Amino acid sequence: MAKRSSLSIRIVEGKNLPAKDITGSSDPYCIVKVDNEPIIRTATVWKTLCPFWGEEYQVHLPPTFHAVAFYVMDEDALSRDDVIGKVCLTRDTLAAHPKGFSGWAHLTEVDPDEEVQGEIHLRLEVVPGPRARRLRCSVLEARDLAPKDRNGASDPFVRVRYNGRTQETSIVKKSCYPRWNETFEFELEEGATEALCVEAWDWDLVSRNDFLGKVIFNVQRLWATQQEEGWFRLQPDQSKSRRGEGSLGSLQLEVRLRDETVLPSGCYQPLVRLLCCEVKLGTQGPGQLIPLIEETTSTECRQDVATNLLKLFLGQGLAKDFLDLLFQLELGRTSEANTLFRSNSLASKSMESFLKVAGMRYLHGVLGPIIDRVFEEKKYVELDPSKVEVKDVGCSGLHRPQTEAEVLEQSAQTLRTHLGALLSALSRSVRSCPAVVRATFRQLFRRVRERFPSAQHENVPFIAVTSFLCLRFFSPAIMAPKLFHLRERHADARTSRTLLLLAKAVQNVGNMDTPASRAKEAWMEPLQPTVRQGVAQLKDFITKLVDIEEKEELDLQRALSLQAPPVKEGPLFIHRTKGKGHLMSSFKKLHFSLTTEALSFAKTPSSKKSALVKLANIRAAEKVEEKSFGSSHVMQVIYEDDAGTPQTVYLQCKCVNELNQWLSALRKVSISNPGLLGSYHPGVFRGDKWSCCHQKDKSDLGCDKTRSRVTLQEWNDPLDHDLEAQLIYRHLLGVEAALREKHRELSAGTGAGSVRTGPGAAPEDPLAQLLQVLQDLQEAHSSSPAGSRPSGLSRPLALQT
Repeated sequence: MAKRSSLSIRIVEGKNLPAKDITGSSDPYCIVKVDNEPIIRTATVWKTLCPFWGEEYQVHLPPTFHAVAFYVMDEDALSRDDVIGKVCLTRDTLAAHPKGFSGWAHLTEVDPDEEVQGEIHLRLEVVPGPRARRLRCSVLEARDLAPKDRNGASDPFVRVRYNGRTQETSIVKKSCYPRWNETFEFELEEGATEALCVEAWDWDLVSRNDFLGKVIFNVQRLWATQQEEGWFRLQPDQSKSRRGEGSLGSLQLEVRLRDETVLPSGCYQPLVRLLCCEVKLGTQGPGQLIPLIEETTSTECRQDVATNLLKLFLGQGLAKDFLDLLFQLELGRTSEANTLFRSNSLASKSMESFLKVAGMRYLHGVLGPIIDRVFEEKKYVELDPSKVEVKDVGCSGLHRPQTEAEVLEQSAQTLRTHLGALLSALSRSVRSCPAVVRATFRQLFRRVRERFPSAQHENVPFIAVTSFLCLRFFSPAIMAPKLFHLRERHADARTSRTLLLLAKAVQNVGNMDTPASRAKEAWMEPLQPTVRQGVAQLKDFITKLVDIEEKEELDLQRALSLQAPPVKEGPLFIHRTKGKGHLMSSFKKLHFSLTTEALSFAKTPSSKKSALVKLANIRAAEKVEEKSFGSSHVMQVIYEDDAGTPQTVYLQCKCVNELNQWLSALRKVSISNPGLLGSYHPGVFRGDKWSCCHQKDKSDLGCDKTRSRVTLQEWNDPLDHDLEAQLIYRHLLGVEAALREKHRELSAGTGAGSVRTGPGAAPEDPLAQLLQVLQDLQEAHSSSPAGSRPSGLSRPLALQT
């Protein structure tokens, strides 16, 4: 049994931001921090005060986190980026509103005295004294303090204040993980109400000291307990007045915290078996549970339910059967061929999730090179005469205005080239398409052809396939490549227009060049020859794609299972050691690949790989503090070699997103390893001591806690069967009343009995079984240590408008 927390984050847009550049504009981006730890950086939107990001993230983290903060920054090429403002949401606030925040939030000013982080280890005692009892405060150590100096560290000391007296510890130079082990005593007066204040400060020689945080203790409580020891979270100084709300602009967010207590696998088996049985029976099943789930699922949560069901059945090897059942249900209620799969039904949402989970690597292989070429060329492309911008062309001294006709012709030629390359890549990709995706499209093609067999509907089966492959998968990826991990940054305005026009052309091909699609935008006519040719190519591709039999499907799946597909791969810089483990400042660029077996490297992506770390030997994957290598994007992988000796390899990434993606991947594949570390050194052992805490024992356990449970959700994450079953249970519990009402209606119509109330008779119909399973799971949750009825029925909390 485990309690798991996750944050669903959507950073939508900003408005009315202040201008930070001399041009009267800004180049805004967002940094998301959980307890002051940067985990996400959005793309920069250039030269705007009203940026749109539309980026979504899912973050898994320990239930003990305190707050998530969104910092809006202005990127500067030549100086340090400017802070515009922030929005901070505490864990308690999010937990009180299970459907989350949705709306606009005013940015608040970032005060350095409020930007504190870390914890301090204290021991407080009430001890006898010569005249009266005394309060003894032992300042032991601190960890993860905010780096306030340019060298990426601080020079911390602690100031202890009580009853008008102040005492200070010594200063620890260049450390965010200081150890003091110093003790102070104060005389206690019976009935005194003054609080004990412990403040951490960064010492500066020439400027004023920087505030690092404080902890305040109730002395009356100490009288009662006599002793208290532990790690205490440093709190900000909130005594200053804030800048007026709204003067820094606003940020539109959607943030939801989800806490789940996941029971042992056996508890979910009745629910999983019941749903799998319904899918195996298909539309001939007696209970029709899947249609009932769709009927009782609201539009706002249909995507989540579809994704959870899809992942559950994917883990059971029944994804194709589940989708086939949804296809049949949708075809059964569709009378007009031109409306097929056009709504946001459970079938459409489930198929979208299926393609992202099972087909994302395939999409990258087909679209990646074309998208890269569009970004690299940065050509001006426009087909709409009302939007054409006439430019100067020619060589030096011979400039002449480019005519509108020339712009249109060059644009059409560029788009024809990109569209032709994309269709050619697609035509060649039949064998590289995952077998389960091909088999699912085969079922879809056959079901639609059976439902619309006439000659006038000859293209309908092809359009059914392209409605998902082109309209709901390829086209969105072309228009927003960053959201599909095809690019690290959003496209600029010129590239975005090229991608939009290319996506429109792909949609026209996917619609089989129908008169309706041509009539919408007549200025797309110059692409018609390529579109018509593309329709023929696409139909030939789909014919080959769905031509897969059961034996070939099994053979392809078996061949794929024998390979160890990379969980994560890409270029990294490895820091080398010299002599007896002494670190050098130099590093070497290599291509790394992480599989479910090992972390390997090679000189190039196509070179022979050498295993660096066996997966089973990983003990921790953590960040390295900035001062160690002069970069904030370095991680360390702590592992044991074949002789059982602890080793550490330092790897440098190019940005904070890449760093967190690699850390997430390493943590997820090693989460079940025995001997995972609970603490580590965020610095390096250089010379005769650790750079972080200055301890001279190289085998010291560590001065900071590991963060193995902080991960980013990715499309290729391993399936978590128990979590998906828990999420489905939680949804069904939310619609339990509607299911019971449906059961009463069905029972009244058939004369069947109600759900069993005792251990005797077993229910006969699947809906009664489902209601009983929900009741059993609810009892299991109630009897668990963290047991409580999962919430999720509250109204969403709207942020300030």
